[in-house]
Amino acid sequence: MFDRWKLKDFTPGEGVAGKVFTEQFDTSDWIDITAPGDVHQALIEAGRIEDPFYDRNEDKCAWMEGREWWYRISFESEEKPLRQDERFLLVFQGLDTFVTIWLNGEVLGRHANMFREAVFDVSQRLRTNEPNMLALCFHPPLQQIEKAPFESWGRNPERVMMRKAQFGYGWDWGPRLPTIGIWRPVELRRQRCASMQGMHFSTLEIDTNSNTALVAIQVDVERFAGDQALALSIALHSPGSPSGTTAAVEQSLKLQGSGSQLSAKVYMEIENPQLWWTHDLGEPALYTLQATLYGDGDQLEQQQREVGIRTLELDQSPDTGEPGTRFFRFVLNGVPIFARGADWIPAHSFVGAISAERYEMLLRAAQEANMNMLRVWGGGIYEHDVFYELCNRSGILVWQDFMFACAMYPEDNPSFVDEVEAEARYQVRRLRTHPCMALWCGNNENQWIHDRTYWDQPDYPVPGSLYYNKLLPQIVQELDGKTAYWPGSPYGGNDYNSTEDGDLHNWQVWHGNLPRRFGEKPRVDQSPEGVSFLHYAEDMGRFSSEFGMHASPVYDTLRRNIPADQLSYHSPSMDHHNKDNPKNKGDNLMITVTGLPNNLEEYIDYSMIAQAEGLKFGI
Repeated sequence: MFDRWKLKDFTPGEGVAGKVFTEQFDTSDWIDITAPGDVHQALIEAGRIEDPFYDRNEDKCAWMEGREWWYRISFESEEKPLRQDERFLLVFQGLDTFVTIWLNGEVLGRHANMFREAVFDVSQRLRTNEPNMLALCFHPPLQQIEKAPFESWGRNPERVMMRKAQFGYGWDWGPRLPTIGIWRPVELRRQRCASMQGMHFSTLEIDTNSNTALVAIQVDVERFAGDQALALSIALHSPGSPSGTTAAVEQSLKLQGSGSQLSAKVYMEIENPQLWWTHDLGEPALYTLQATLYGDGDQLEQQQREVGIRTLELDQSPDTGEPGTRFFRFVLNGVPIFARGADWIPAHSFVGAISAERYEMLLRAAQEANMNMLRVWGGGIYEHDVFYELCNRSGILVWQDFMFACAMYPEDNPSFVDEVEAEARYQVRRLRTHPCMALWCGNNENQWIHDRTYWDQPDYPVPGSLYYNKLLPQIVQELDGKTAYWPGSPYGGNDYNSTEDGDLHNWQVWHGNLPRRFGEKPRVDQSPEGVSFLHYAEDMGRFSSEFGMHASPVYDTLRRNIPADQLSYHSPSMDHHNKDNPKNKGDNLMITVTGLPNNLEEYIDYSMIAQAEGLKFGI
């Protein structure tokens, strides 16, 4: 119903002045756009912009940041009129980012957070069996934060006042192409009496002596109309059970609580449980959890999820083998595991237009590379459902950053704090039941970079500590209660990037950041010897959550993105695509391994050889 829209851009304010939101407005010269999707992609398909990844076309897209982007769609709800105990909810699962929504010519509401859904009760506004019109105006993001300035260090610090994918404003690995628009599905939900607000499945105990497992299942319900007696039926189906077969365990119970917010919690003992393991240790067995909500015996709603029976703990006990240090390791079903994996950045710059097939290909490659954990990096997005579902099925654990990265974040702006809290509550409820979820982490590098920047001001607290040290751990404990929380990455010990405690980012190799302790002035050595991968031998970190070396892609990738007359090492177009500064930093990675290249072919080979030898040595 909500997949094919019309799109057009205007000067800020022009759309409202021209009454674009009215039903009679002529959209004959508007272009088509799919939702979920991406404005850049729609403009490419319409011939409005050239491929942003080719040559320096990225710069030609800068004008898009200053425009307002309007979506329109007409739809007809072929529903029977609502009963007194029913409602219609219009749910936008992802709007990027500052948006005003009109329904049938009237403002329905506003939203300002890419990372949580926007839900509107349209029971009194929706016309049944006749056309309705939705219009969405996505406002220029930078214009929306002009009245809330915030001084911050960090790459492109204007991004920090937005609850929006931070990498979109450019990073040392990607272009500046801030996304905009409807990036997750839109749906119209018809509900009666009550609705389920979330399910939480957790494993409390696995008893190897009796070969049983004790699990807990909590279902939260909102009653919004009527006084019917509400009840739940909860069933757990064994892995591989055909649809419709008898559940392994099933319970029915009445909902408890007063007012509109109700909940039910059940405990189930599972005999001969099939455990969820990472793919290197066993099978990632998945049960099907099904919850059915009844009102006076009538079925109101049914939800089902894939869940896994497993225990997972973060072990930080003292390492007696190395006095003065602590472990930082994950223990799955009582077995300490060696975490092997990578940071996961968004699979494409245009996050609303990533196909399920691309996720399948990338996660299959991770599994084939023997990775058993991926860290969803805090400058990107809370990933699409398909990512976590594939990790569940593939036996790959997920370290989940909250979306804060390489910057200071304001604590004294009440609306910003409220948005962070609402976002965190939404995402923890959304992701907590996935068996792949291993860790919640407060941010990427914020404490570490702050301490390196203000190394001689130990009393200057990290802006954003309100979130990392208080708000986020409280929400994780309240709504999850089983998954470990970690304040940042890196974090721990006698430096936020300590080798003795916590996790570590090794950016001595490639970037030249030398080890240090609190109170010491940061030192950087970007000479060939200073960034050599041989320094990996000196890394005694407890858990390396970031390290690596960049290199050239294959020739075909360069040929698709670089003009023929620019296909030479350090050409303007090549350097434009290298977002790391200074541009010759990569040279120093090659010098001690292969020497400097004399042409493009040698650059491709030499950089890949240096990277391969370096990662082989480090791993």
